[in-house]
Amino acid sequence: MNEQKPQFNMLPPPEMAVEAAKAGLKKVQMDFMSKMLLGILAGGFIALGADFYTIVMTGAASLPFGVAQLLGGLAFCLGLILVVIGGAELFTGNNLIVMAVTSGQVAMRHLMRSWSIVYAGNLIGSVIAAVLIWQSGQAAFANGAVGDLAINIADAKCSLGFWPAMIRGVLCNALVCLAVWLCFSARSTADKIMAIIFPITAFVACGFEHCVANMYFIPMGLFLKSAAASPVTENLTWANFFLQNLIPVTIGNVIGGAGFGVVFWLIYCRRVPRYRSEMK
Repeated sequence: MNEQKPQFNMLPPPEMAVEAAKAGLKKVQMDFMSKMLLGILAGGFIALGADFYTIVMTGAASLPFGVAQLLGGLAFCLGLILVVIGGAELFTGNNLIVMAVTSGQVAMRHLMRSWSIVYAGNLIGSVIAAVLIWQSGQAAFANGAVGDLAINIADAKCSLGFWPAMIRGVLCNALVCLAVWLCFSARSTADKIMAIIFPITAFVACGFEHCVANMYFIPMGLFLKSAAASPVTENLTWANFFLQNLIPVTIGNVIGGAGFGVVFWLIYCRRVPRYRSEMK
């Protein structure tokens, strides 16, 4: 009897590019209701990761800075793990749909419509999660330290300048889309979780900006600010949420994520004759 050698079925990068473009086509073809509901779920999932981050970081000032950032990053991974394994639709990860656009399988207008629906769903889901967690009274944990940290996180994000916020958004979504990209090579749930952990931990630990996470962090801070007894800086406002953070961070996320997708399409798919036939 011939001895069978173990089979390693991890996909190589050229095959990952084909799978990423196929996935993009399927996402665009999804009906409105499914896309919106999956977007709402993704917003809620990322909010859970952000809330977990807040809990873990409460009191972490006593730890060395790098250690605290590492722990917070690991906690935040929960959000993308739930999105990827659960099959929800996340705007930042969906920036990779540009690989289907560059392949000629998806029109730009369909891409923009898909992004708009998912973005709106993510915002709705994140804010709903923020309202529920706010009303749960969690902010009172640790003698109010959880709520104080949540306000400080939101205030710091609203205090960023337009340019730093945008650049942090670029760097963030390069890592988020790298995590999603690596998942196309994974063949099991455990593979996907491992592919997610290091890129997502890195973006959080490095202080980069994720628009969907901020759809939770900043509204949560604003809700708590309305009931806070201690003075809060004037930077934390609904106007600054959109103008100082959400708009520049979203622009940066698109540049980082879509740019990543275009580069990998150019590397692996531009001159591959069989690529278009495999997309069908």
